[in-house]
Amino acid sequence: MNDAHPVGAFAPLDVRVARKAYPVASGERLEVLNDIAFTLRQGEVGAIVGPSGCGKTTMLRIIAGLDRNYDGSIARPPDGRLGMVFQEPRLLPWRTVEDNVRLIAPQADAGELATLFDVLGLAGHRAHYPGALSLGLARRVALARAFAVKPELLLLDEPFVSLDQPLAARLRDELATLVDRYAVITLLVTHDVGEAVELADRLILLSARPARILADMPIATPRRLRTAADVASIKAQVADRLVALGQPAVTAQFN
Repeated sequence: MNDAHPVGAFAPLDVRVARKAYPVASGERLEVLNDIAFTLRQGEVGAIVGPSGCGKTTMLRIIAGLDRNYDGSIARPPDGRLGMVFQEPRLLPWRTVEDNVRLIAPQADAGELATLFDVLGLAGHRAHYPGALSLGLARRVALARAFAVKPELLLLDEPFVSLDQPLAARLRDELATLVDRYAVITLLVTHDVGEAVELADRLILLSARPARILADMPIATPRRLRTAADVASIKAQVADRLVALGQPAVTAQFN
């Protein structure tokens, strides 16, 4: 098998989590993840879809290297440039938008940073403080901060949760533009199937806790060519797949 990568490409993300469990007060261990295995390559967007509380965020923490207490292995791109976007923007309130970004990427090229701010609609907010920003703008700053380091791996933990649908749709479009521009390995965690279908090249469907992979579904139609009818059709296929696997369609939100 030839494992060589094209010139300029970087190694894939390879996830192998045999088991993840937490100790509980009774002295037993609460099993959270079980036999999770998948690989994502450069430019590929994977979406992990599963019910609330199934262990999606735990998986991201393991992949990011924040939790090493598990059975298995994680192989990330070796240079280690990691971008993370959390459910909360986590901005420093005493620093401006630009300072929040430059704190993470102090060597960022001024021209590239200007382009990044333009794509995310932040050009007029660079000197503003987080307290003056709406939640949608704060989420855009979090995305800018993640992309400013030119990540090889981007992890997103429900980055559009609690936003209204039109705003979330605009942010998804902006994220898709940046993912295409940087050709980054991207892993999105969500419980919203519609969001996953709009952004991802692959859907990884998880069961309830202890989470295991129910299905790994590639999406053949390129992201930029998907119509509303395509999205509706893929969502219906996901619902059918869950039912065929004996899982209720409410395992995820079909918005």
